[in-house]
Amino acid sequence: MGLGSIGFQELLIILLILLIIFGGKKLPELAQGLGKGIREFKKATREPDEEPPRPRQELYEPQNEPAPSQHQTSNQQAQ
Repeated sequence: MGLGSIGFQELLIILLILLIIFGGKKLPELAQGLGKGIREFKKATREPDEEPPRPRQELYEPQNEPAPSQHQTSNQQAQ
């Protein structure tokens, strides 16, 4: 056994402490929640991502009215 491995006795002690802290009624609910979380994580890592978000069209479409050029603004100021 290496330094980082957990043996049967250590696992039994951890489970006993969890049973004392959370009680027999709450422990299955915690295990079920942990199992769902692990399943969701595995599912998310296996499935390809959804279609990437598209850029908004109005950002790339030209506006209907052209912006006034310098020539037009200087003519309007002269009048």
